[in-house]
Amino acid sequence: MKNRVFFGCLLFLFLTELAVLILFALPRAEKPQDAVVVNEALKTVQRDWDSLEDHKNHTDLDYVVIDSGGAVLYRTKPGLSESVNAAISHKDTILTVEAEGAAVGKLLIFNNDAQILQAEKQALLFAVIAVSLGQCALCAAYFFYVHRRVIRPFYRLRSFAERIAQGNLEIPLQMDRQNLFGAFTESFDLMQSELKKAKIAEAKAQKSKKELVAKLSHDIKTPVASIKAASEVGAALAPHEKIRANYEQIIQKADQINTLVTNLFSATLEELQELSVTLAELSSRELQPLLENSDYLHRGAIPPIPDCMLLADKLRLQQVFDNLFANSYKYADTEIKVTAELEDHYLRIQIEDYGGGVEGSELPLLKEKFKRGGNAKNIEGAGLGLYIADTCMKKMQGELKLENGETGLKATVRIALSGAI
Repeated sequence: MKNRVFFGCLLFLFLTELAVLILFALPRAEKPQDAVVVNEALKTVQRDWDSLEDHKNHTDLDYVVIDSGGAVLYRTKPGLSESVNAAISHKDTILTVEAEGAAVGKLLIFNNDAQILQAEKQALLFAVIAVSLGQCALCAAYFFYVHRRVIRPFYRLRSFAERIAQGNLEIPLQMDRQNLFGAFTESFDLMQSELKKAKIAEAKAQKSKKELVAKLSHDIKTPVASIKAASEVGAALAPHEKIRANYEQIIQKADQINTLVTNLFSATLEELQELSVTLAELSSRELQPLLENSDYLHRGAIPPIPDCMLLADKLRLQQVFDNLFANSYKYADTEIKVTAELEDHYLRIQIEDYGGGVEGSELPLLKEKFKRGGNAKNIEGAGLGLYIADTCMKKMQGELKLENGETGLKATVRIALSGAI
């Protein structure tokens, strides 16, 4: 509907402009002067011939009065034709002035067709300019409309897709059913919801696998230990060297089984260590949009970032900030205080909420895999966000520190300066 209105207005302005240009290009027929007004001017001049210095023009015509010798006796304004030859060249109206039945002079009535034509051309030109400005304004308004309803939602979708690709499923997608992407964004949001459910299910499966591995490890190690103990006794009491060697072989294999079971137990903890981190020089100015993107609810005032060069992975830094702000939203649901300052060979970013913090005994466990604080009861989550953030910061030669601040949980991100490591 809005597109039809726009194109209708644009077509109307175009046709108006075309009509004005056609009028501008058409030849203009000369308009004859009003004979009644001309006759009135002639009569007043003849009446006042003997006292032209007191003559007054009662018409809207401009004219010059000359005597039979060509001398100018009266003019309504300067710049008019003051001789018969000049009047002929200018296509002025030339009338003979008579007094007492004899010709005594000439009345040269100025032909103002050129001035009228010039005024009409200027009016048409102004009309063309006005219509052109109207077209420009309409196109600009439509551009801003397209930018707001199409381009900006598209960039929002692209940014959302990048977050999804990074594994961040906590940030919601703002939906506007009025724009062209309304149904599309709803589908994206449903996709995010399903991916989030799948990720939580995967986390639960991983946790179950970990518990299963721990249980099997315990169950396997117990009989293996018994076999090893019995073999050690048998080796000690063996009457022959060959029998003792067999017992020692059993003991050796029991130790091997024990080692393999231990490796199996620790394998689940190594899966997330495969996160790839690519270090590169990064200007601190690029942190401002990263923090603003993470604080999508605008809970914190992002401070000016000290100017410096950092050694980090921009993608992983975004992931770290996303996890920290998402945790604050989820567990504290308060305003957020953000500070930034240089400290030794690091840039320190501190993010603190007003949620009161967590139990001191829980702080060391929050960065472990599948560990969550006591305030996470009945709140959906997998317990991986801080673990991933900590892993990323270590691989970027930085640090993630968690502590209870004055108002709530305070997360300190220390990013290494370029050349300092």
